[in-house]
Amino acid sequence: MPAAVEFHTGVADPLLFACRLLRKASRSGARVLVTAPPETLAALDTALWTFEPLDFVPHVRLPGPAAALAPRTPVWLAPEGQWPADAPPVLVNLGATPPDDAEAFTRVIEVVGTDPDQRAGGRARWRHYEGWGVKPLHHSAAS
Repeated sequence: MPAAVEFHTGVADPLLFACRLLRKASRSGARVLVTAPPETLAALDTALWTFEPLDFVPHVRLPGPAAALAPRTPVWLAPEGQWPADAPPVLVNLGATPPDDAEAFTRVIEVVGTDPDQRAGGRARWRHYEGWGVKPLHHSAAS
């Protein structure tokens, strides 16, 4: 089980939130894996180039031709369940389900939007982690 699980709920724009979170992680020297469905990863890939006019968050999409750059890159974007064994220790989940092997990470960050389906998925993921005996830390964007 992961050492820490954090939920960020009520996030109006999960992609923009993820961009800011990943920028902060990259600037602090952290290494992060982001997992999500392929269409979300494609949108995040674009957003990481464009969310701020003078910012760029170094990242790599996996699998793919740039995979050789991954060891030198702080942010990895990989479809759910398709990351290498040497993935970074922090996982940001933008998907609807908890990752099957979340215990491989020291920290898991769940981002939950405001859409009713996203909120319902977030509650299910919360219960999943509680079932592992983990008490998630909650951050509400609404407060």
